[in-house]
Amino acid sequence: MEDKNRTTQCPVTAMLQIIGGKWKPIILYCLTFGTKRFGEIAVRIPHISRKVLSEQLKQLEKDGLIIRKKYNETPPRVEYSLSDSGESLCPVLKSMEAWGEEHILSKHVV
Repeated sequence: MEDKNRTTQCPVTAMLQIIGGKWKPIILYCLTFGTKRFGEIAVRIPHISRKVLSEQLKQLEKDGLIIRKKYNETPPRVEYSLSDSGESLCPVLKSMEAWGEEHILSKHVV
């Protein structure tokens, strides 16, 4: 029987367990452009629900890829930015951006 708590030996699988899914790579990519507030992220990713965005941000923070900074102000202000670990993903995300531009978006230009 397979041990469900055993970590994978495949580095790609291990990475995808942390940043995989429909929204996490897009959220991380959005934060490569700098610190954003919740509403700014939501505007840049229009098809994500606020509930799902909130859940994904919590997971990314728990996994150490983003930093959530809450300011003691009225009204409350919260900002999200990439942690050092998240910043180390920038070359990967930029490569994905370049690949998407070259292999997908450029082929759909009329």
